Amino acid sequence: MSQINLEITVHSCAGGQCKQKPDENNLGFGQYFTDHMFTMRWNKDKGWYDPRIEPYGPFSLTPATLVFHYGQAIFEGMKAYRGADDKIYFFRPKNNFARMSRSAERICMPLLAEDLALQGLKSLVSLDQEWVPRAEGATLYIRPVMIAVEPNVGLRAALDYLFFIIACPVGAYYPEGFKPTKIYVEDKYVRAVPGGVGEAKTAANYAASVLAQKEAKDKGFSEVLWLDGVERRFIEEVGTSNIFFVLDGELITPPLQGSILPGITRDSVLQLARSWGGKVSERAVSIDEVMVAAADGRLQESFGTGTAAVISPIGELTYQGRTVQINKGEAGPMSRRLYDELQAIQFGRQPDPFGWRVTI
Repeated sequence: MSQINLEITVHSCAGGQCKQKPDENNLGFGQYFTDHMFTMRWNKDKGWYDPRIEPYGPFSLTPATLVFHYGQAIFEGMKAYRGADDKIYFFRPKNNFARMSRSAERICMPLLAEDLALQGLKSLVSLDQEWVPRAEGATLYIRPVMIAVEPNVGLRAALDYLFFIIACPVGAYYPEGFKPTKIYVEDKYVRAVPGGVGEAKTAANYAASVLAQKEAKDKGFSEVLWLDGVERRFIEEVGTSNIFFVLDGELITPPLQGSILPGITRDSVLQLARSWGGKVSERAVSIDEVMVAAADGRLQESFGTGTAAVISPIGELTYQGRTVQINKGEAGPMSRRLYDELQAIQFGRQPDPFGWRVTI
């Protein structure tokens, strides 16, 4: 982890530059952005420098900027929550920045100055705190990003990078809300393979998933469930989430073996469920095992986990033309309990025995 102590310059927007805030009961996801953003830069000779908060606005980049040509781009997703006490909370932000450094290492980018990034995050959200929604279930979604900005078209790691944080008030990620989703099991395309960049939160991973996701949505599905890229048998993750199954009373999720994202919510679910007792496993799960278990009633629940949706129950899986229903298409008790307890910790409604919550 890179630790650097630099003073953050703040240029706040003047009254006329500040935006009108949207209706908190009709936010959608990712449509509106706060008044300010945090930026800092990295250069091969200087290291990290020039941390600043300034009004949200466009960047000026030349057509030769390396990110456009070779895709050196990584990002994170986190949230700020407004509690009933009107305090503002983050959920495990240090874990997000540590994961960003791991992504950077895999994509041959500089390690993030994690302490400085956290300081910038706190300062940004403190300045834009009136953008943190008060409406039930709404949050401020936060997007840290790092991109290569050196103008050069040679294939190599860049010598200059830009890190920035933007934020947007959001409602539910899925229009269905907490209602179970319909998932299409993808067996034609692959997203990642061991040894690739599947475990890094890099833009290329998501670009690789867009076509399959579009085709699935055109067929009426909410998301795609990816199988492994070698045998196309073992379940990996949903397009924007890690996946869990409750099979014969056992909570199961695929193991981290280099081709799926090590989700912060995934880890939180594992820790929370283990603290309750019962059997929790990280093991390989084949699509055939899941389809058979669903057909004979042993598959009790399935759900996705991620920062955006938190817990997203799965009501149906369709694989090679065959559809199975899970828990009669309803959210199960494990999904509901995990969702309620995670949200209670995130919004400050109950004690946090894990030390996950950070207050501004």
